[in-house]
Amino acid sequence: MSNTVLITGCSRGLGLEFAYQYARDGWQVHACARDLKRAEALLALEARFPEQLSLHTLDVNRDGQIRALDRVLGNTVIDLLINNAGCYGPRGAAFGTLERELWRQVLETNTLSPLMLTQVLYPRIAASELKTIAFISSRVGSIADNTSGGGYYYRSSKTALNQVVRSLSIDLSGAGVRVVALHPGWVQTDMGGERAPLSAEKSVTDLRRLLTQLTPEQSGLLINHDGKTIPW
Repeated sequence: MSNTVLITGCSRGLGLEFAYQYARDGWQVHACARDLKRAEALLALEARFPEQLSLHTLDVNRDGQIRALDRVLGNTVIDLLINNAGCYGPRGAAFGTLERELWRQVLETNTLSPLMLTQVLYPRIAASELKTIAFISSRVGSIADNTSGGGYYYRSSKTALNQVVRSLSIDLSGAGVRVVALHPGWVQTDMGGERAPLSAEKSVTDLRRLLTQLTPEQSGLLINHDGKTIPW
């Protein structure tokens, strides 16, 4: 019997690559995107892997859509939940030009929504074999690693997400659920840009290997795609 993964933010970038690799390897993949009509690459992937891939419309910032997804999933258990959907916010937002509503939007997508989705889907994860929840975070959320300043919206959202991961790892440990924050590296995506040194294929391959080898002792940590722990 194959394992099941649910991935958010699958219209492009890392989410699309996760969906591809897991479907290719025979997993049952529930791939979520905010606007399926515009997710041409994801629709093409569904045509290639119709038996493995199920697509769902999901704006992670809308609780009604999260509840609707939960209803559609029926009796499905989820071995692995990958909270991948995220946003950077406006580029170049420096001190003196920051706007409350723009910051709020980034926090909503990167911090609040992954936890709300996890809260709804948790019974499915707890009932599974692998019991794993992954949050795509970032090294820039590390306070110890911040030597360049700036990035207020994105940095703060990922720092807060890391705290969410740490608390979840403690609260869910009794059920045997492993929770981890992952840094995918600087990746060639719409967010990372063309100058990034890592391809999405390489990053996702590394992250999948890490998730396969994840130990209970690593639950609650922020881990680089190469397996090294990043300080808080």
